[in-house]
Amino acid sequence: MGKSISEVGMEDLVRAGVGEEEAKWLMAELKAAIAEVGFSQKELWREVTARKLLKPSHPHPLHQLLYYSVYHNYHNGPPLYWFPSLNESRYTNLGRIMETHCPKLFGASYEDPISSFKEFQRFSVQHPEAKVLQIYWSIVLKQLPIHFLEPPKCILDTSDKSKRGGNWLPGSVLNIAESCVRLSNYSNKQDDCVAIVWREEGKDDKEVNCMTLKQLREQVMMVANALDNMFSKGDTIAIDMPMTVTAVVIYLAIVLAGFVVVSIADSFAAQEIAVRLRVSNAKAIFTQDSIVRGGRRFPLYSRVIEAAPLKAIVIPATGEDVQVQLRNQDLSWKDFLASVSHLPRPNYYFPVYQSIESVTNILFSSGTTGDPKAISWTHLSPIRCTADSWAHLDIQAGDVFCYPTNLGWVMGPVLLYSCFLTGATLALYHGSPLDHGFGKFVQDAGVTVLGTVPSLVKTWKSTGCMKGLDWTRIRMFASTGEASNVDDDLWLSSRVYYKPIIECCGGTELSSSYIMGNLLQPQAFGAFSSATMSTGFVILDEDGLPYVRKLYGILNIFNLLRTRMFFEFLDVLFIMRKYFFKPVSSQMMKLVLLLSNFITFIAVITYTEAPHHHHHHHTHTQQLRRHGDILKRTIGGYLVVNGRADDTMNLGGIKTSSIEIERVCDGADESVLETAAVSAAPPNGGPEQLAIFVVVKEGMNISPDTLKKRFSRAIQSNLNPLFKVRWVKIVGMLPRTASNKLLRRVLREQWKQHIQIQSKL
Repeated sequence: MGKSISEVGMEDLVRAGVGEEEAKWLMAELKAAIAEVGFSQKELWREVTARKLLKPSHPHPLHQLLYYSVYHNYHNGPPLYWFPSLNESRYTNLGRIMETHCPKLFGASYEDPISSFKEFQRFSVQHPEAKVLQIYWSIVLKQLPIHFLEPPKCILDTSDKSKRGGNWLPGSVLNIAESCVRLSNYSNKQDDCVAIVWREEGKDDKEVNCMTLKQLREQVMMVANALDNMFSKGDTIAIDMPMTVTAVVIYLAIVLAGFVVVSIADSFAAQEIAVRLRVSNAKAIFTQDSIVRGGRRFPLYSRVIEAAPLKAIVIPATGEDVQVQLRNQDLSWKDFLASVSHLPRPNYYFPVYQSIESVTNILFSSGTTGDPKAISWTHLSPIRCTADSWAHLDIQAGDVFCYPTNLGWVMGPVLLYSCFLTGATLALYHGSPLDHGFGKFVQDAGVTVLGTVPSLVKTWKSTGCMKGLDWTRIRMFASTGEASNVDDDLWLSSRVYYKPIIECCGGTELSSSYIMGNLLQPQAFGAFSSATMSTGFVILDEDGLPYVRKLYGILNIFNLLRTRMFFEFLDVLFIMRKYFFKPVSSQMMKLVLLLSNFITFIAVITYTEAPHHHHHHHTHTQQLRRHGDILKRTIGGYLVVNGRADDTMNLGGIKTSSIEIERVCDGADESVLETAAVSAAPPNGGPEQLAIFVVVKEGMNISPDTLKKRFSRAIQSNLNPLFKVRWVKIVGMLPRTASNKLLRRVLREQWKQHIQIQSKL
């Protein structure tokens, strides 16, 4: 199982890819670090990173050698790789408000932002009926440049008992897009501040393009005037195009002018586009003539007109003129803008102010559970998602925030609002994020916060496309969309001297995360350090009572239904039920526990209906809403996502998750790029059988039988000696949704069909 750091010698360092002189220097520095802090694993890793012994230019095998040998045989929860510094913590957004308000709130018990974070997080969760919650939200609202035409009567009104959870910011009137483009003293937003930076694919050696706040405001207002010429207030208008500067301008203009955005991802086929246009009753659609990737054009306009006979406004992917023949009812971008050229002030527009509950955006779930669900965002939703970015990602004026995404997915609007409501600069790359060109843009644009999805990081690492780039201006990464891979995250963080990767897990309907990392707690790869600010959870036992005696377990997520909108986040509940193993010997039980990465009680809840929970603070029972994620809570209180509830499997009477098996298989052989684990029972009944679908690295040659043996050995060593792999299939790629989530149900069907065929032979 590898060496401990005390056993690592010069030959190991050289074998990991460094020259002898470098190896000598490293060995001497390692000895000095050990002399300073001893063999305490956390302290030693902290010293290694503080001394910057490992550099982004070092080969990945060297980073692996030191990280895994420092944490050899570590059993205290997930190994910590990043630690907050007391001085820097005071300059974070959360640290600043804690230093200002916590001495008054907590008195002598307040120490500093790091020591008192848990207490402050708990404080932010206090009951809505109590004034303390309102204190937290009133503090945060003062930090964001939200302009209310009519300010809210209070933070939360619970007097209307028919409205479950109450009304948030009742009576307030605003336009959230106006708050994005107006000047503000709060975040020091001035007209000449850079609002957006961008670059088009293929122009890697050109200067990065910049748009100031004033230029953005004028463009948004011109588009809002053109929209008014063409549509009636309240109309739903779709956007189906890459997340370019023009797409961002259109999005803000639709909201500013009192219309509703319909978000559609640019990767969808005509049928998927048609479903979303029908569900949202869209009156028109903004699209591009094509999408340009790697110098090649891919059709987009043709997919859109196949989907519906709606009016389309068509933007050219390159140049000034569209490259396709338009239908009679359609309009080019140039002609659309020309429709307001006669106005005396086409760049001025008076915002349409609305009640905070007015809908601004119709988004859709990614469809992992069948048909896409339409999800409405109001003027309130951007405030909620920006509060998460402000508190947990510490987005500030002066940051440059880049997240390769699309307005069709929740991260598109989250990114847009998180930048414009904090005074940060939005960084957009008009091209594929899979290649060197994207990485060079990140370098040249001076990106300070880079958002990722795990499959993207896996590609960067396996292709080596980011080699030689300087990403050291990045102060943190954000990761969401699917469960992270520890070794891929080790590679990513090592590019920037081990800055933190903030894991985010939430939902489109919440417009927020419910668990997340932050800059006031140590971070562990692929793990969440806390519930988000103002999000509380309790662990319930099988009788629905708070389960306080046990420290860890696998959790299934339920949210308290508080309002019909996303403020359901306020009391996310983690419900746990201990899974009782079939009778086994005490030696076997010890073996299973020792071999597990985190010592846990295995637990999965399956409810046909969401349960109720009576909270000891409340005078009434509250309905829980199933969120569908399964989490493992580790020693030390960290949380690891183990996939969706429908991605669990029962192997030999023991419930486990696909993610746990995939994590082990991904590291079982160097030829493996990624894996997907599924199980199914034979047609005649009997225990579920495990199948692994594998994508191998380019140029690698290995047989399914060899992989089957190696996977079985790795699973039996690391997870459970009773688990067996029945089938391995090598595939070119794994099926995914358009938002990059793995479609295990498609693979499960393939495995079921294979079992059925085999049973007939």
